[in-house]
Amino acid sequence: MKALVTRLDSFGDVLLAGPAVRAVAARADSVTLLCGPRGEPAARLLPGVDDVLVWDAPWAGFEPPPVDRGEIEALLDAVDADTALVLTSFHQSPLPTALLLRMAGVRRIAADSVDYPGSLLDVRHQRAPHAHEAEAALDLAEAAGFPRPDDGRLRVLPPPDTAGLTGREPYVVLHPGASVPARAWSPERCAQAVRELAAAGHKVVVTGGPGEKDLTARVSGGRGLDLGGRTGARELAGVLAGAQAVVTGNTGPAHLAAAVGTPVVSLFAPVVPAERWRPYGVPYVLLGDQRAPCADSRARHCPIPGHPCLESVTAHDVLAAVEKVMQA
Repeated sequence: MKALVTRLDSFGDVLLAGPAVRAVAARADSVTLLCGPRGEPAARLLPGVDDVLVWDAPWAGFEPPPVDRGEIEALLDAVDADTALVLTSFHQSPLPTALLLRMAGVRRIAADSVDYPGSLLDVRHQRAPHAHEAEAALDLAEAAGFPRPDDGRLRVLPPPDTAGLTGREPYVVLHPGASVPARAWSPERCAQAVRELAAAGHKVVVTGGPGEKDLTARVSGGRGLDLGGRTGARELAGVLAGAQAVVTGNTGPAHLAAAVGTPVVSLFAPVVPAERWRPYGVPYVLLGDQRAPCADSRARHCPIPGHPCLESVTAHDVLAAVEKVMQA
């Protein structure tokens, strides 16, 4: 049986699909993961994935491409599967993806859907109302005939040794960036946290992508080790795996830290619900006002002046949370 699992949005979303992918891989002869460009680096880290198919869907992402018939036809030609699992967030519809998979000849398709699916789905599952995204994906896989084969925690392939980047002494990672501005702690607060952690005797490693070098330089401020732009997905996994704790917002590295078993201090803006998106399967402390007026708004930019849900968090709060999760 050839299986296809789809998760078309971001890096963190694909990591959260990992336990469901392993469930499918335990029963299928091969597993192809269909993902978007932002999710591809995570897809290539997941155990159980035999092939990765990348497609930028017109209904996914922050800057979706226009509908292109030629690209859709190329996708239909590339899909080769007997059964498919369409994974989506609680607020997304699986039906556009299901339609294309049906047109590509996939005989059996399963998804969570509140909308009437007509002939598009063979397994129309209803997710539990407050399920974490990783749990919801596992529940769907089980409904489709792929019971969980293990503890269901997030996992990635073994990362490389990154001591050449970080040194051998213990350290804490602070990752200041986020793909959605509303989910990011301010650079000033991040820099204060680096200073507070360093003053308490912690070595601090500051991470960020190639486009975040100015941010990481500002945040590290000579008190932290600046690795901005120096880690791809595999190297970042190695850096996070070696950390005693990771401080970050609700963004991909929080889920990557969980996937390598590192405790997380989560600066969580409530624009999406923490019960669905918090760090999964590892010790964590959630910081941020979860009852702020922006709660559940899915806003990309904070609609409340001063960003109070996160700016109410102090560097001392982060230090206390780091020391708590390190003892968990």
